[in-house]
Amino acid sequence: MNRLPDLSPDKSPLSLVELIYGTPIKEVMSADPVTLDRKASMRRAQELMRDKGITGIPVAEDGRLYGIVSIHDLIRAMQIEKLDTTVEDLMTSKVVTLEEAMPLSMAISYFGKYSYGRFPVMNSQQLLTGIITVRDINVTLINRLMQEVTRYEAMLDNDVKPGLSITRVFHTRRHDFEHGGRASTAIKQHLVEHNLDRRLIKKVAIASYELEMNQVVHSIGGTISFKVTPESVEILVQDRGPGIENVEAALTEGFTTAADWIKSLGFGAGLGLPNAKRVSDEFFIHSQIGVGTTVKAIIYLKSKETER
Repeated sequence: MNRLPDLSPDKSPLSLVELIYGTPIKEVMSADPVTLDRKASMRRAQELMRDKGITGIPVAEDGRLYGIVSIHDLIRAMQIEKLDTTVEDLMTSKVVTLEEAMPLSMAISYFGKYSYGRFPVMNSQQLLTGIITVRDINVTLINRLMQEVTRYEAMLDNDVKPGLSITRVFHTRRHDFEHGGRASTAIKQHLVEHNLDRRLIKKVAIASYELEMNQVVHSIGGTISFKVTPESVEILVQDRGPGIENVEAALTEGFTTAADWIKSLGFGAGLGLPNAKRVSDEFFIHSQIGVGTTVKAIIYLKSKETER
């Protein structure tokens, strides 16, 4: 069975991690896949699989996907002697699909979650435009590894100083929803371990999580830095592109430019920046189109602690 390598961010070269989280499926899939009409016979499916060297064929007409015929469906047709029946009668009609704009990491996740050998790929109009297999992914990763083999980048965490006062830097990556929130969880845990007021911890947790996930959803990757002192928690978020066209609008609750598939995952509701600003004592944002965005949020600890 074809298997994908372990591509967790903490174990992979940075260049490879950026590839799997920053490359859209559209750039990896096989475009213009072989398809069958619903009224084509299973015998025709057998011929195409044999001639094209493939093990699955989408059933589609004018881009609309109706199902998929796999090698298992073909074997079943042969066993019950129904090669002359239509693919519509024996195809799998409940098909799990991916979208062109999704990151390659999403496809890798699906191959781990489902036991399928391929996934049809749809565009924003829900029309079939491609198909992606484990082989497509492996070929892409191998080609990139060959290009990057001489410049592996080490991924090292910053040294953490003992006590409340620390400085830590975390990396975020585009559409890395699986690991999104790792930085905010770490800083929250640090504050909990030092017995800070839970109301202050909640503020820091909200600001850090919203800013971190804002990078995951909208940027192509960046860093989130924490500087903790007895007086304050300073959160500095810097990302690479695409920048915010209208900062004032982005600070308005409900305003979002997130794609529909991101919203379907429960992100991109347009509350990230407004929530972060709301809980911060100081908030600064600067963005430049094509360059990136910098956000600084400061939450004071000293004055709150003396009130207890």
